[in-house]
Amino acid sequence: MSNIAIFQTGGKQYRVKQGDVVKVEKLNAEGKVEFDQVLMLDDKVGTPFVDGAKVVAEVVEQKRADKVLVFKKKRRQNYRRTKGHRQYITVLKITEIKG
Repeated sequence: MSNIAIFQTGGKQYRVKQGDVVKVEKLNAEGKVEFDQVLMLDDKVGTPFVDGAKVVAEVVEQKRADKVLVFKKKRRQNYRRTKGHRQYITVLKITEIKG
């Protein structure tokens, strides 16, 4: 059993260990998900990925993240714009790290 893994999904990298709960960009999945793009497993560094390594996770829920406000202003011009954005995310619980 491996302790720490770094995997890649949605253009981002996540450092996890077994039992962690991670919020990643939205995945169209239910139940179990396997990630085979493992960049690092304990002390093994891949080139670019570690051969035969997988991170297995369980989908906990699909939801939206907190709102991020974008505010633009130009002084003395009476120009103000406010816009909000909520990203869709998937909450994962890491069940197993295979090496």
